[in-house]
Amino acid sequence: MENFDFYNPVNILFGKGKIAELKKHIPANANVLITFGGGSIKKNGVYDQVISALDGFNVQEFGGIEPNPHFETLMKAVEIVKTEKVDFLLAVGGGSVLDGTKFIAAASCYKGADAWDILAKRARVESAIDLGAVLTLAATGSEMNSGGVVTKAATKEKLAFGSPLLFPKFSVLDPEATYSLPKRQIANGVADAFVHVMEQYLTYPVNSPVQDRFSESLLITLIEEGTKAYDSETPIYDEYANMMWAATMALNGLIGAGVQSDWATHMIGHELTAFHGIDHAVTLAIVLPGLMTQLKEQRGEKLLQYAERIWNITEGSDEEKKTLAIQKTEEFFQSVGIGTRLSDHNVGQDSIDTISKRFLERGYVGMLPDVAVTDVAEILEARL
Repeated sequence: MENFDFYNPVNILFGKGKIAELKKHIPANANVLITFGGGSIKKNGVYDQVISALDGFNVQEFGGIEPNPHFETLMKAVEIVKTEKVDFLLAVGGGSVLDGTKFIAAASCYKGADAWDILAKRARVESAIDLGAVLTLAATGSEMNSGGVVTKAATKEKLAFGSPLLFPKFSVLDPEATYSLPKRQIANGVADAFVHVMEQYLTYPVNSPVQDRFSESLLITLIEEGTKAYDSETPIYDEYANMMWAATMALNGLIGAGVQSDWATHMIGHELTAFHGIDHAVTLAIVLPGLMTQLKEQRGEKLLQYAERIWNITEGSDEEKKTLAIQKTEEFFQSVGIGTRLSDHNVGQDSIDTISKRFLERGYVGMLPDVAVTDVAEILEARL
């Protein structure tokens, strides 16, 4: 196992009725800005619960944060924070709202000329507004980590950022807040969390049985409970609760401690979202089988472990086992209604050429050297 530092200060408030406890965790006399997305929280009752719990606080609102939040939109919220002297942000929504709110927290305190530098130039976050979260979509794990992703609509760039200052002070995880999600969002949540685990698990063995077994338990839980939640006609609390906690654990730093991580699938997927607006999780389900195939030999040892422990594939040659494991992975995504081919989303060779050129100019893909910028075209072409 490799050396590591692990730090995660997020206070998790998990379960039914936990939204009502918000007042206990926000400083008295705080000037609070609630951030949210398209307004679904006002239809499913979550907004009313939050407002009731914040009785007595000075509360303002900022809605309209997009899926894959836009830098341009978030900067409007930054102006409100500065003008109204907001000192606490409460994100109410899914990963995009949380990511966007983290950026608002950082950009509101940024002293440079252009807050986009936090993403494009990795400018250091020196200070940030405190924030908390009420989660309404189990998917990204943003509720228990210190990073995020923001898109600049003007240039079609989707970039990541992060800082220990951006850990939420707390996150409320009430599975009932996810009951109104459409099937598409449930599927997206399952796929997103699944690939988060794979980015940290399907790399190289470093004698880390604790992390491996944690990761495998999360993958199996997502397969079993995620499929149940997707197939259920009416929400069942335990299914939604298990899926929510699995998605949170998939990206809170625990399974990535002491092991090698990749993130090439995410980097490539980000480009498909930036250029075509495809749901983030869907891009991951498209790219992952292609990347697994491209690296079948380089990551063969972990791929065989994955085949046996996750899909119970124990017969056949090593080549047959690896091929079947990749096939099972794609079939799993398809079983929750995700189109796993670029042609399912009207993406062709011209887009592959554009994306490949961007990576060639950037000079890197993921965090590991076994994925070269020249591999991007082959990975995507295999997904047509």
